[in-house]
Amino acid sequence: MLKCFRMKLSAILIGLGLILSSLTGLHATDVEHSVIVSVPDQSMVVLQNGVPIARYAVSTSKYGLGDSNGRYTTPLGNLEVAKKIGDNAPMGAVFKGRRWTGEVLHPNAWGRDPIVTRILWLRGLDFGNRNAYNRGIYIHGTPVENLIGRPASYGCIRMRSRDVVRLFDTVGVGAKISILNVSLGRAMSEVSFMHRSTIFNG
Repeated sequence: MLKCFRMKLSAILIGLGLILSSLTGLHATDVEHSVIVSVPDQSMVVLQNGVPIARYAVSTSKYGLGDSNGRYTTPLGNLEVAKKIGDNAPMGAVFKGRRWTGEVLHPNAWGRDPIVTRILWLRGLDFGNRNAYNRGIYIHGTPVENLIGRPASYGCIRMRSRDVVRLFDTVGVGAKISILNVSLGRAMSEVSFMHRSTIFNG
């Protein structure tokens, strides 16, 4: 009886933490960090003040690229982190409707492919990715970690649970996300050039 009560209390406290984490930082903007995703390389680089600090393997959509409603494609261009969901949830926590169900999955759990661990909800900043937020395009954890490094998602950017936790803890709301259909080296050069042009023209 006491064990059951403790489990329910723990679930309630984690649920409250998830709600609070979705409300905090709504007006904060992370201008220090940015993220570049290369679709051909299925790889992500995290930058701090323009300097690479981490690199992770990812999975983009197995249905290709684009931002049309009703399609499971990954949008390209400039986006930002609009909301962060799942702070303090356990590794492998299963999310449905952006809420933790209470279930926890181990990596590569057979026959399962939900959103797990953390969610960074993205908002498009370009005309060509304006539907991203309403389409529910996230950076999120996946239990299907054996497919990371190749296109396997339904539009989102998938990461290993341990990696998405690190990303979640590093970048804040407002951090810029560039998803580009070029190699990582070229993507970093293009983003760096755009950054310098903005400073020069500003």
